[in-house]
Amino acid sequence: MDLGLRDKVAIITGGSDGIGKAAAQSMAQEGASVVIVARRPDVLEEAVQDIKAATEGQVMPISADVTDPDSARSIVERTLNQYGRLDILVNNAGTSMAKPFEDVSKDDWEYDFDLKVWGAVRLIQESIPEMRKVGGGRIINVTNLGGRTPGPASMPTSISRAAGIAITKGLSKDLARDNILVSTVCIGLIKSGQHQKRYDARIQSEPDLNIDAFYDQLAVGRSVPLGRVGEPEEAGDVIAFLASERASYLTGIAVNLDGGASAVV
Repeated sequence: MDLGLRDKVAIITGGSDGIGKAAAQSMAQEGASVVIVARRPDVLEEAVQDIKAATEGQVMPISADVTDPDSARSIVERTLNQYGRLDILVNNAGTSMAKPFEDVSKDDWEYDFDLKVWGAVRLIQESIPEMRKVGGGRIINVTNLGGRTPGPASMPTSISRAAGIAITKGLSKDLARDNILVSTVCIGLIKSGQHQKRYDARIQSEPDLNIDAFYDQLAVGRSVPLGRVGEPEEAGDVIAFLASERASYLTGIAVNLDGGASAVV
């Protein structure tokens, strides 16, 4: 299926590994030019080489911290200077920070919202005028299941992700007349660098534990009906579809990417 992404231009934050990198690769495979944004230049460059080798597509890295108030304008300007337009924004920057409410410090609250909410808001503000110039666009906010059904010891992430879901719905109403479609993907258990770090910590005390067994344990512990942890590429393909012309009647929606684990539809 041709997704209609050829010659489109996408900015993807958190694009150097995991879901962001997978989304960039899926879009590049479909002919889009992708700008991947992350903080670490070395990891970014490695991701660029991997994506180019897999797709022969156009990929540009931008080393930036989205918590910096000036980064959004710089990211968009550099994208326009390189490719001349902007069609797609994927707000994927963020790591999970989950604690009981009384253990969350003021700094924790501020950093989490700077990264996941204000970073996304600033990029959206900078992107909307450019999408209007090309007749429309796509904004995809990567959130998680906790934003819809917060559990114990889930803050501040569950709250900042709930804000991302609410932004998605409200923004979809405001921007529909401009043909700018807004959606969110609520991530469940997907293989990631964060889980790899947890595995690396575990094998210090359990040297015989292999990575497959570790992920099997996670799937059982989280009661995933499909019985496994999702692959980044599965998330990347869903994001690429939502960014595509094939999803032209989808806006204001939340897609659970969780192997059936969510308690809500």
